[in-house]
Amino acid sequence: MMSLSSLLGAVELGLLYSLMALGVYITFRILDFPDLTVDGSFTTGGGIAAVMISHGYNAWLTCIVAFMGGLIAGTITGLLHTKGKINGLLSGILMMIALYSINMRIMGKPNIAIIDAGTVFTTANPWILLPVIVIIVLLLMNWFLHTDLGLALRATGDNDRMIRSFGANTDTTKIIGVSLSNGLVALSGALIAQQSGFADISMGIGMIVIGLASVIIGEAIFGARNVIHATIAVVLGSIVYRIVVALALRVEWLDASDIKVITAVIVIIALVFPTASRAIKQKQLAKRRTLELTGSARQGASGGDLHA
Repeated sequence: MMSLSSLLGAVELGLLYSLMALGVYITFRILDFPDLTVDGSFTTGGGIAAVMISHGYNAWLTCIVAFMGGLIAGTITGLLHTKGKINGLLSGILMMIALYSINMRIMGKPNIAIIDAGTVFTTANPWILLPVIVIIVLLLMNWFLHTDLGLALRATGDNDRMIRSFGANTDTTKIIGVSLSNGLVALSGALIAQQSGFADISMGIGMIVIGLASVIIGEAIFGARNVIHATIAVVLGSIVYRIVVALALRVEWLDASDIKVITAVIVIIALVFPTASRAIKQKQLAKRRTLELTGSARQGASGGDLHA
């Protein structure tokens, strides 16, 4: 059984990573854009926060600067795709590769420790601070997605040709969506670095998979009837994912190094389960209809025999 401290730790991590998952939701679900910049921009946020805090800057200011750093990274990815006419997946890969060197330039070394430095978590209780941050981001994000620009962004993901026919600039909406996504990812990286007490050049590896896992698990368990419901489901999915990982790591024959395999298995299950459940329901419905038609045919035949 999971101890209370382990459960609380998993929930805390889930809230921290939920901001990154919301960023992935914007590109993956709203824009239908496979953005791999996430693995680099997450480290960018953590690196910026660690460098600034180690030089004595205010921890809240570092979060804002980290968010802006993610915006810039996402903007470049969007420009590569829209103006450079480079495939979306390749644009993200190119930016992710470039960010490795950029992050090394920002950090100056592979690892920066900020254990004894003042962070946002030393100024307030994490169990008050984290829910407030997540709620504020959720409110701002849902407000933005219901503005004219946000609606154009959502329409671009649904049918870019249609929204283009109404005179909207889909290149602009794509750039805004990808930049906002990576801004949230970088903000999550900044908070994770402050919570863990260090930033590492490899801390962003696999973040896109974790974000996708949170989005898929949230939608599979809690549903996504509308945008507001979907964004809340993503946050809850991030928490559920962290709890599942914590439970899996308590299995004796699994080590901490197996977390990537665990993540892959969780994503596979989350992807396959909804499809399999729909297939089973369709088979049951088809079987029920067949039985109903067979019963009706039999009743018709017996009624004809009696009439004869």
